[in-house]
Amino acid sequence: MKIEIWSDVACPWCYIGKRRFETALAAFPHRDSVEVKWRSYQLDPTLPEHYDGTELDYLSTRKGMAPAQVSQMFEHVAAQAKGEGLNYRFDAVVVANSFTAHRLIHLAAAHGQQDAAKERLLSDHFEHGKDIGSQDYLTALGLNLGLDAGELAELFSTEAYADAVRNDIAEARALGISGVPFFVIDRKFGLSGAQPAETFTAALEQAWQDSHPLVMVGAGAEAADATTDSPAESGACGPDGCPV
Repeated sequence: MKIEIWSDVACPWCYIGKRRFETALAAFPHRDSVEVKWRSYQLDPTLPEHYDGTELDYLSTRKGMAPAQVSQMFEHVAAQAKGEGLNYRFDAVVVANSFTAHRLIHLAAAHGQQDAAKERLLSDHFEHGKDIGSQDYLTALGLNLGLDAGELAELFSTEAYADAVRNDIAEARALGISGVPFFVIDRKFGLSGAQPAETFTAALEQAWQDSHPLVMVGAGAEAADATTDSPAESGACGPDGCPV
């Protein structure tokens, strides 16, 4: 079973959704048969590489909301994050364009480190005040993940993985995705937002049953359609008792 998750490093609900999804996946009996693939998405591709202002300044300007309203929103989201074991510090968030960070995630994926890169970027952005647009930070993170220094340098000297990021964003548009996080299971089931873990659990179970339907097996022609046999004919106990 393949699960694709469209998400932005600069999206606070994406980290919360990641945690809730992971809670459901950890308890899923068939988790070893699940492939998770992170897809790129940008909430604001027009952001400069570095924004000269705080997260509060940026959101109040972008959304046209009063600073007090934005602060209330921060408190609500931080409380939701805390419920998932995350310590958001909106006062320390560095506002920056996430495009190169997404390219780093694609590079990490090529070396089996996609989830680790995604986790670190989200945590560093929302919990530790790191600059996700900084070449020094992204290089240090990549080296910490065991990525090649030469390949990391190419992120800043070439367009490496830029098309991969753009293709993810274009594919999201084609699928009708207009907000993140967005979870797509086997290209049949979609979930929008940081849903409760119970909702993810139900979706995983439904998708698994859909892709692994129960097949009745019998011996010989008489059992060719076991679903229509009476209990007596199939050697099974029913409401009227057991055949002898």
